[in-house]
Amino acid sequence: MSSLLPSRRSALRTFAGIGAVLLGASACGPGDEPAGTASSAGDQDTAPEGLRMGAEWESHARTFMSWPALESVWGEDLRYVREDIARIARAIAEYEYVVMMARPDQQAAAQKACGRDVEVIPLAVDDLWARDTVPVFVENDGKVTGVDFNFNGWGNKQEHTNDARVGATLLAKYGIPRKKAPLVAEGGSFETDGEGTLLITESSIVNDNRNPGKSRDRIEDEIKQTLGIKKVIWLKGVRGQDITDAHVDSLVRFTAPGVVLLDKAHPDTPADSWSRAADQARAVLGEATDAKGRPFEIIDLPQPDLYEITGEGDDFVSTYANFYVANDSVFIPRFGDRKADKRARSILQEHFPKRDIVQVRIDTIASGGGGIHCATHDEPGKPVD
Repeated sequence: MSSLLPSRRSALRTFAGIGAVLLGASACGPGDEPAGTASSAGDQDTAPEGLRMGAEWESHARTFMSWPALESVWGEDLRYVREDIARIARAIAEYEYVVMMARPDQQAAAQKACGRDVEVIPLAVDDLWARDTVPVFVENDGKVTGVDFNFNGWGNKQEHTNDARVGATLLAKYGIPRKKAPLVAEGGSFETDGEGTLLITESSIVNDNRNPGKSRDRIEDEIKQTLGIKKVIWLKGVRGQDITDAHVDSLVRFTAPGVVLLDKAHPDTPADSWSRAADQARAVLGEATDAKGRPFEIIDLPQPDLYEITGEGDDFVSTYANFYVANDSVFIPRFGDRKADKRARSILQEHFPKRDIVQVRIDTIASGGGGIHCATHDEPGKPVD
């Protein structure tokens, strides 16, 4: 495979120019707090009564995925990234129902690659990042609604004509009520404990490429009202370094209320803006409490040695934090550094003792700047038979 993939963590082929990297540069409006802090309004419950965004470890009805369609994005590696996507889909299908969205003219090929245990539906998509294009699901009195966050290609950085319509089209197909969000965001922006606490990076949402002119306070209020969140904890993130502007799901993840796994660079990896973002997140979380007043237990999730991994490319995403929790299982990457892969599996097993920890090779997806969580999106509910 090529080491020159158009990466989600590089200077991409874009439709809009990407600014300079601004680690922690504030985009706050008047009255906002400094970047990267727990919200000053965090203890004010402004969420509608009964509305909630559940945690990923709760029961899933199904997993949605997308079949990568564009040779203009993946070039000669389109074949290999499809192999990765099919491999993930087959693995998850051992534990829960998987729906793969594919362009009608690619449906048959996707079905052949994914096998009969995966349902491949004809639905026009552009790329594989279902976490960001599929609506974010919320519940109220047992009823599920899909919140469409107006996907705009991470700030018009990549072609997204079809992916922008996935929210409305998919929800209509499955008869799930749709709510149009009052702001632009992606599913990978949000990390919740299911009890009202949300982790998010400022760089990925308080950003003029998604929400021009909106202050952090206004965005926070809209998030609370839309997702049923009670407390938002803001992390700085990194502006402009990757296509997502540093989604939280590659940085820090909940494993239980009050417990987070934090990405930690390998000691032989030179310090960069991502490792500094992790350090900043550690500092914020070390002083914060969640929506129920609990301090955070912070567990390091070390990255592999880049000299030992089987993937290649300067923009290889080597974090294990981009894992996916499915029914009775957790899916994490296998990067080829046997010691690190084993350690990551052990850490996840400790925190999800009743689930199978399944490692999947995703070298091309990782070389393209993403992970297993980026490629999957869970629908809450009773498992589909």
